[in-house]
Amino acid sequence: MRKTLQLLLAASLCGCVAAAPQPDASGQRVNPVPVSLALEEIITTGIRQRLQDPAAAKFGRMLAGERTLNSRREIVVCGYVNAKNSSGGDGGDEPFVAKIYPDAGSSFELVAKGDDSPNARLVVAEACRTAGLPIEPTARSI
Repeated sequence: MRKTLQLLLAASLCGCVAAAPQPDASGQRVNPVPVSLALEEIITTGIRQRLQDPAAAKFGRMLAGERTLNSRREIVVCGYVNAKNSSGGDGGDEPFVAKIYPDAGSSFELVAKGDDSPNARLVVAEACRTAGLPIEPTARSI
């Protein structure tokens, strides 16, 4: 019985690692670019569309970088958003990683967003660091 529980625990942990979001499959780092007002508008609009209370969202630090993968230009963005959680309370700073495709009408793709789980926050922060956009974890995100 004890060995069965250990195996189930190990299997569940393996599943968590396999689901880690990555900003891309190649691990190619980005060339940093400034977050202009136009880029910030695309980012905040894209994130707000995925929140329960978009008007309450407050954005923190954002970093952006550009690269070309498979002949497709993309801007990778990492940052923090403070949004209300599912119970209506303050959700704290949650990290996110997103992509914007300038050659496709500046389409927005949310790759991953940290939730109330400390592990999810660390995984998103690690994905950003791997892309070359290290966002420092806030005290709430650890």
